[in-house]
Amino acid sequence: MAHSKPKADYYTHLPLPPPQNYVVLTPYYTSSNRNRCRILFTVSLILLAAIMYVLWPSDPDVKIVRFKLNRVHIHTFPRVAVDISIFVTVRVRNTGVYSMGYTFLDVGVGYRGKRLGHVRSESGHVRARGSSYVDAVLEFDGVELLADVVYLLEDLVRGTVPFDTVTEIKGQLGLFFVQVPLMV
Repeated sequence: MAHSKPKADYYTHLPLPPPQNYVVLTPYYTSSNRNRCRILFTVSLILLAAIMYVLWPSDPDVKIVRFKLNRVHIHTFPRVAVDISIFVTVRVRNTGVYSMGYTFLDVGVGYRGKRLGHVRSESGHVRARGSSYVDAVLEFDGVELLADVVYLLEDLVRGTVPFDTVTEIKGQLGLFFVQVPLMV
């Protein structure tokens, strides 16, 4: 028998790579970085709240400073009613940061579900954070004296008169140097 080679000679052993351990590291935030992020977030929220408080629209203070009777017309048929026209100067104290320049202003005035009349002004300007005077014409059309006087006296005794208003404005709304067209 011929000399045969052992089986081990036919196979060569390749060295196996050493086992590798994979380690995933997450970013490490020190406590000073976390505190800095919290402080920045808190300051941002406070700043946002302050800006919203300053820019939030506020109701203007309106006071009649002068009025002059223009005309009075009394109707006796079919019921007793009166038409009154009054020239009015109104002081508007605006505490907001918005200004308003208008070319047309019409305010419908109602009382207890009835339309009494309207206030009209052709043009004017209400300054931001200041007082402005606005000239207008107040017209009461067909106010029934007997029906409305009793309710009006009751409301005056209570200390408040609930007028309903509907306003139509054409003009511009201003915030600092920006003017936005307005038609409401």
